[in-house]
Amino acid sequence: MIFSQHRPRVTSQLRRAILVCGFVAWIPWPGSVAMAEPREMQAKLYSITIDATSLVSPSWWQVPGVTPSIWTYDPETSDAYRTSESRDVQLKPGTYKFVSFTFDFPFEITAEGTLQYARSLNQCVEGRGTRTLVVKCKRTYPHGGEPDYPVAP
Repeated sequence: MIFSQHRPRVTSQLRRAILVCGFVAWIPWPGSVAMAEPREMQAKLYSITIDATSLVSPSWWQVPGVTPSIWTYDPETSDAYRTSESRDVQLKPGTYKFVSFTFDFPFEITAEGTLQYARSLNQCVEGRGTRTLVVKCKRTYPHGGEPDYPVAP
């Protein structure tokens, strides 16, 4: 019984300090999430071919954050990729976006390095399950009601 009388008193200030320390220890530190991911997944880049050569009249395209921007003062003198040639880009698994002046859409690189995109894009985009993204339409909703892509009978 003597020990219970000499027990140190826990003040509300001490309780708050203990609570804050416990909360801070629980917060994941920057990079800790990436460290939990297997190293081979962190560094794995896949060579993905983007082919927009069937677009008429030639223009420019980009994958934001990966390729040079098309939104420059003068695309003619920029490093932006032209639709007149296929290009290989190095992409990690994740979600990206193909962007042109008239048409953009999201696509995904799977952990296996293959392409996935919405089925609603099937008339304008090819390459699901492969490593080659083929863009066939200049826009998804053509003006005048006439599609600018081949329509299956």
